[in-house]
Amino acid sequence: MMIPVGRLVLLRSVAKQDMVNAMSWLLMPALVGPIIGPPLGGFIVTYLDWRWIFYINLPIGFVGFCLVGRFIADIREQAPPPFDFIGFVLSGVSLGCLLFGFEMASRAGEGHIATFLVFVGVVAGIFYLRYARGREDAILDLNLMRDPTFRLSVIAGSITRITQGAHPFLLPLMMQLGFGYSAAQSGSITVATAIGSMAMKPVAPRVLRWLGYRRALIGNGLLATGGYALCGFFSAAWPIWAMLAILGLAGFSMSFQFTAYNTIAFDGVDKKHMSSATAFYSTFQQLMLSLGICAGAMGLHVAMLANGHGTPRLHDFSVAFWIVTSISLSATFWNFRFSPTAGAEISGHGHTRKFSDKTSGDVQS
Repeated sequence: MMIPVGRLVLLRSVAKQDMVNAMSWLLMPALVGPIIGPPLGGFIVTYLDWRWIFYINLPIGFVGFCLVGRFIADIREQAPPPFDFIGFVLSGVSLGCLLFGFEMASRAGEGHIATFLVFVGVVAGIFYLRYARGREDAILDLNLMRDPTFRLSVIAGSITRITQGAHPFLLPLMMQLGFGYSAAQSGSITVATAIGSMAMKPVAPRVLRWLGYRRALIGNGLLATGGYALCGFFSAAWPIWAMLAILGLAGFSMSFQFTAYNTIAFDGVDKKHMSSATAFYSTFQQLMLSLGICAGAMGLHVAMLANGHGTPRLHDFSVAFWIVTSISLSATFWNFRFSPTAGAEISGHGHTRKFSDKTSGDVQS
């Protein structure tokens, strides 16, 4: 619940021309957190008690509690609509069953339970779609999907986040089970992705101003997918510096991609629907990151079955990486459907050129 509220505070307080820079700051913890998790978790389970993985949330939560109390004003929505209890139940059952069903499908001997959960999730989702159609107070407002930039950002961003969610799951396991590294060793290598993500922040506004959203999403999307696909070629024989370089590049590109999606999504949303839009977008953002873990596990399970392995081996992880990156590659189709002028007010793309053309004409006159 903190993610959509935090994004709403940002959208309400930052001008459009500053949105890319501000959103890159907001996105940083979401990208860096899952990457720093493996080295920190590896250190904990190697040198401390595994229970500290859970205890560590207490001081972090306390610090967050204090910072919110000091810096966030007590702003309230005016005349909020009544809570959509029916929509909450239908959407919760649908999303929950689908997520658990996909996760169970990756486990041997759980096919019947997985099929049942997916079936329930699909049926509940159909009921929700029928219930929410045309409703202004639906807990997940489907009317928002009529806005082309919001719709394309949700679809393309969701597809890409599946790969992003699978990466922190597959890579540490690959290095521990495939390379024979310890949890601490694998975690210290995967932190390169976080470094690449942080290096993106000062670059994103300039690139978007230069290329515009459409061309940047297309080109960088291919680069990010290619970087994660290269992870499937990793082996213990690779030099450490080469793996660090590829992971840094992949983290940089994927961080840029999500910064672009997260800003252009709200380009055409008015203030009246901003709260619903942030809740809708954040729901699918978190769902797809979790679904990415399921997709990675399913890809690994499929590779093991195809190769006749009872336990995962290095080649199985390679196949799993290529399966999940093929999913994010399909987002290119949706990136091509963005308007060439989409997000121009946010990025500033084309504004400098138009000013120069006008100035040149005045001089000639």
